[in-house]
Amino acid sequence: MSSPFFDPLLIAVAAPLCVAALIALGTPKRWVVKLAYAGFGVPALMALWVWWNFGAAAKESHGYAFLSSRSTGLDAFGIGLKLGLNGISLPLFVLAGLVGFAAGLYALQSKAERMKTYLLLLLVMLAGLMGTFASVDVFFFYFFHELALIPTFIMVGIWGGRDRTYAAMMMTIYLTLGAMLSLLGLIAIYVKSGASSFDIMVLRDTLASRPLGEVAQNHIFGLLLFGFGILVSLWPFHSWAPLGYGAAPSSAAMLHAGVLKKFGLYGLVQIALPLLPLGALHWGRDLAALAGLGNVLVIGFVTMAQRDLKQMVGYSSVMHMGYAFLGIAAGSLLGVSGVVMLMVGHGLSVALLFLLSTSVYQRTHTFDMGQMGGLAQKTPVLAWLFVAATFASIGLPGFANFWGELTIFLSLWYFSHWILVVALTGTVVSAVYGLRAAARVFFGPQSEALGRVCAAHPPSDLGWGERLPAFILIAALLFIGLWPRSFSAGINAALAVPPPAAAAAR
Repeated sequence: MSSPFFDPLLIAVAAPLCVAALIALGTPKRWVVKLAYAGFGVPALMALWVWWNFGAAAKESHGYAFLSSRSTGLDAFGIGLKLGLNGISLPLFVLAGLVGFAAGLYALQSKAERMKTYLLLLLVMLAGLMGTFASVDVFFFYFFHELALIPTFIMVGIWGGRDRTYAAMMMTIYLTLGAMLSLLGLIAIYVKSGASSFDIMVLRDTLASRPLGEVAQNHIFGLLLFGFGILVSLWPFHSWAPLGYGAAPSSAAMLHAGVLKKFGLYGLVQIALPLLPLGALHWGRDLAALAGLGNVLVIGFVTMAQRDLKQMVGYSSVMHMGYAFLGIAAGSLLGVSGVVMLMVGHGLSVALLFLLSTSVYQRTHTFDMGQMGGLAQKTPVLAWLFVAATFASIGLPGFANFWGELTIFLSLWYFSHWILVVALTGTVVSAVYGLRAAARVFFGPQSEALGRVCAAHPPSDLGWGERLPAFILIAALLFIGLWPRSFSAGINAALAVPPPAAAAAR
């Protein structure tokens, strides 16, 4: 396939930024919504286009396609705006486009106060997400993440719910610390490698001929592990996540938990593992212990104790990140490919659960699951979507999450039997809290508190403003679940290239 006459990756990044700029410049209110549809829709269309055409696209070094470069004036420092996708970044780019579109549609029907500012910040966040996963240059990979992160703090502080000030402060402290540690690690790779560019492909080629020593790899991988780990809520640095998601407005929670949180895992898979394989081997057992015992078991049981629906979804997100860390710790092609698949499945399912949790709140005026019950009789579409999203989160066959968890479990069999037992125990825990939440909210007898609410304001089922974004997410979960090869073939091809630094180090 020849190169397209347009740059789909640049358009996906620029479109939401341009719409945000137009809103900031004082576009009349009657045009804001129409422009916002374009700002959220164009990245989704570009993501679907590159997904469809990726298999036939011409591949360059290290399996990258759709490559484009632009000078930034920082070329003397080895920094340039270079965009491209390989089999690892493609699924995350598509995830960002789909979740961004769903979050934008949900925001447009939310009737939030100061809607223009609300949409502007969401658009900037989406542009940062698209740029993060499209960047081949490590500097812009980090820059776009920070661009997406800043609106999160603002949105939690202004439109957040209970304890929003404290939640915004905690997120700022933890995520700033994680970002600084990861930045130190990325700079250390560039300096120690002696490469002339921050380009990931150049770094890989440079380290193929001049690999870093084992001690240097151990230290740098440790910086990246804890820096990225804080951003992904690796236990015990996780407390910001459920607090922040519980306070965040729904669309912001969908984008952060569903997409932005994958930045750290993506950085470990795309950068740290291939460039620092000896460091990954050194830290593998410690990472497995932290993730297995902390994220999966400890946070799993904490999730079971939650009575607040949104907090339960937030803690469950932290717990499932443990499986991804276990796949990285296993260090095999099978495990790492499972991590990428799980990132996509988890991103779609947790975004859907945050959307539906807010829809439940709008009908019951509470997140307390003890004050609900019997809601399925009045909102059947909401009920079946919530149950389906719960099944996806648990990892049932037919949904995208299943393939990620299955391959991670298979990789753990060859890595550590006792870690595999812990991971399998976690699936039982997630089934318990997920199914119990669905039962408490939608089935069984109606609580007295909900009865009074229903008497005053009879709840209606989901309207199309809520159904459409939910259908987009559930359709993606089912499509990938039924045709995993649509992503797995590219992932396996990208991971099959042996880490040159490891081969040279031997």
